[in-house]
Amino acid sequence: MLKGWLLALLLTAAGTLSAAGLLADGNTVAAAVVLVACLAFAAVNSPLVFPASVGAEEARRRSAADGRPVIYWRPGCHYCRRLRFRLGRDARRAHWVDIWRDPAAAAAVRAVADGNETVPTVVLPDGRARVNPDAEWVRELL
Repeated sequence: MLKGWLLALLLTAAGTLSAAGLLADGNTVAAAVVLVACLAFAAVNSPLVFPASVGAEEARRRSAADGRPVIYWRPGCHYCRRLRFRLGRDARRAHWVDIWRDPAAAAAVRAVADGNETVPTVVLPDGRARVNPDAEWVRELL
């Protein structure tokens, strides 16, 4: 979890420093625009936009019980973010697992993706998996 927040913190710090430099030059409008843009980008790349992440073992248990897929992701991943936004409200119905928080999750993804930690990876309750799936396919599962 720290890596996702670290990315957001670095983006926020960069935006703040850039805005401070513009503000020191007397360019208040540009400073405000840069600060707002960096804060928005940091928020979108933080773990905040994803449903609460559970551990890999807990996600597999829940998936077996309710039949919903497990989606492995990591903060800062463009493809994960795209899948999350394309699913909209339906995304909360899946079980999301952050592979940076759970080594077992990273191992599960490597087992499916030929040794790579390629995300998003969706695993169904029956064990079938798909790497970087189409959002419509995932939506049908939900």
